[in-house]
Amino acid sequence: MTKLLHTMLRVFNLDASVAFYRDHLGMSELRRREVAEARYTLVFMGYPPGDGSNELELTYNWDQKEPYQLGTAFGHLAVGVPDVAATVASMRAAGAKITREPGPVKFGTTVIAFVEDPDGYKIELIERA
Repeated sequence: MTKLLHTMLRVFNLDASVAFYRDHLGMSELRRREVAEARYTLVFMGYPPGDGSNELELTYNWDQKEPYQLGTAFGHLAVGVPDVAATVASMRAAGAKITREPGPVKFGTTVIAFVEDPDGYKIELIERA
């Protein structure tokens, strides 16, 4: 089944962002992943039970020196698909722009790929059984 999984925003102050979405919008921190090798932290916020859909991914890049400008903080949409390679092959045959070939995420095992929509917005395809 294909479904929208999350929207990613880059944040300058991770603690303040987590507190905002928790305290003002009632979201919970569903999971957190620190990737020391790449110097970033991912925090997924959402409403329980946290079934992996419609989540907000807060990406904190450890070396960011200045706040992001509106427009540069948006990262990508994420869509779950049953077979990333087959989806990419179908999209490529139809003329879609593939910006990252299917394969495991760096420092992980989840199979992903990236495509661009006609306006250049990034869409991450994530393999979900």
